[in-house]
Amino acid sequence: MRVAPKEGVAVAAAATDTRNGFRWGLLVAGVLGFCLPLTAAVLPEDRADALYHAYSGGGLDVSGPSLLARKQLGKYTSLFGNYYVDSISSASIDVVTTASPYTEYREEKTVGGDFLYEKTLFNLSMTNSEESDFSANSAAFGISHSLFGDLTTISLGYGQGWDTIRKRADKAGNIDPNFKKKADRQRFRLGLSQVLSKNSLIDLNYELVTDEGYLNNPYRSVRYLDGNGAYQLQAEQYPNTRTSHALGLKALYYLPYRAVVHGEVRGFIDTWGIDALIGEIGYIHPLGKAWILEASYRYYTQSRANFYSDLFTGKAPSLDDCPYCYRARDKELSTYYSHGIGLGASYHFARQGWGFIDKGSLNVKYNYMQFNYQDFSDLRAKGLTPGSEPLYSFSAYVLRLFVSIWY
Repeated sequence: MRVAPKEGVAVAAAATDTRNGFRWGLLVAGVLGFCLPLTAAVLPEDRADALYHAYSGGGLDVSGPSLLARKQLGKYTSLFGNYYVDSISSASIDVVTTASPYTEYREEKTVGGDFLYEKTLFNLSMTNSEESDFSANSAAFGISHSLFGDLTTISLGYGQGWDTIRKRADKAGNIDPNFKKKADRQRFRLGLSQVLSKNSLIDLNYELVTDEGYLNNPYRSVRYLDGNGAYQLQAEQYPNTRTSHALGLKALYYLPYRAVVHGEVRGFIDTWGIDALIGEIGYIHPLGKAWILEASYRYYTQSRANFYSDLFTGKAPSLDDCPYCYRARDKELSTYYSHGIGLGASYHFARQGWGFIDKGSLNVKYNYMQFNYQDFSDLRAKGLTPGSEPLYSFSAYVLRLFVSIWY
């Protein structure tokens, strides 16, 4: 099973401007995950993070730790490594209506580095993720360059991934030796970051992703009317290519009393017919010298894929007989919207240093989300005419606890 990528734990790079407001804005930009080298290119600081994350919603539970360490080597090189684990237990709507609940374990390892040359920062990383029925390997390269008095930064990025998809053959989790599929993807990124004033920052970014190969989930099925007033199940059939485009704008504004408001809007389209839009607004407020509190609201909406349906009228021919007879009933390809709130608190300790520790922070982040599907039915409702079942919805939460130290 594939789990959504984790949200990074980001902290700001040191600012060269001595104005307190500008420093605070850069700090918050890092806390929010703004990947912006907004001043002269500098290497990331030496630091270590220990994170525990937990997700629960819709019958799916995911939890585990993550460890990150970063160290500079001289003036021009910084290396890092990240180890991330997921323990997965699923009795989601897809699983309980067409398969059996299962447990899974995912292990992910990433190594990489940043390399500084004058006002240009290069970065390179490689990631391996392993599950019993899914393996993913990827490599990514990025470059960012500061110009116009270090107020503007242009960034470029490229990544490539290679996935191997397998399939469990039984409830015991044994792998089908006759099922092994491949999928490749490429990712291109272009970004423009701009300091508008000592109080405001913006980030404009564009991303192009191409996928090719086996893009199905081997466990999911579509349902179709069988002519007798009931429905039957059939394996999904997806295209073997997909291209998506995403364009996003982030903005941050520093208020006179050291608080910050931030916002984001992001649009998405792909060749499967999905259009999506996400918007977020947030507020960050300091309490004294040690505490930072934050709150945010996020809204997401998308249209369905052009080969998605909750209920098909008949069985589809095989792709050998009909190469373009694609079908899907994955709820993530349906029409739906979600919204949620986020709350967080950070406590900064050892601000004057403590042994080998230069400074540290304790952090807790909590997100609550509600998902509402517009054309995906809850098949747990029994005894109803196919197509008259209630629409599916669920709520979920994400909890992250982490400690960061700089040394």
